[in-house]
Amino acid sequence: MTDEELRAELLRRMEMDQAMRDPAKGFPGDKRLARLQRLDEGNTAWLYSVVANRGWPLISQVGERAARAAWLLAQHATSPEVQRLFHYVMADAVESDEASAHDFAYLEDRVRVRSGRPQLYGTQFHDGGDGLEPMPIEDPGLLDERRRAMGLEPFAEYEAFIKKTEGL
Repeated sequence: MTDEELRAELLRRMEMDQAMRDPAKGFPGDKRLARLQRLDEGNTAWLYSVVANRGWPLISQVGERAARAAWLLAQHATSPEVQRLFHYVMADAVESDEASAHDFAYLEDRVRVRSGRPQLYGTQFHDGGDGLEPMPIEDPGLLDERRRAMGLEPFAEYEAFIKKTEGL
């Protein structure tokens, strides 16, 4: 697969992913949830084969938008083990400025939360009964410092945005 073919396929899969998750469609019913699960399973298997055969899709190979699409597919990976692999290879890409540190922060938190560990960047929320609240955060006193290092806005701004969009 050429870089251009990979770029096109990443963008196509991202568009399908986002269309299926469009908040304007409301909370997905059972049929749409099943289709979303199948889509995520297919994307997970496809991205795994890409990573196994040629490594993480790098910005210099596919461009920023398609590299972001790879991250998005990794975010929605159905297998925790495969998601950890994506996390591992994306970390190397971030180190060499071939992937977004901003995006990686979200994947870091997703992997941590899925494995029962506190998140580092405060990107993952859940319904706490009285609305959305952040999942547990490691060393909250250093949260904004860690967020700044990854190119993320201060946590208070992010939390306000999440809570504002909650009802949409």
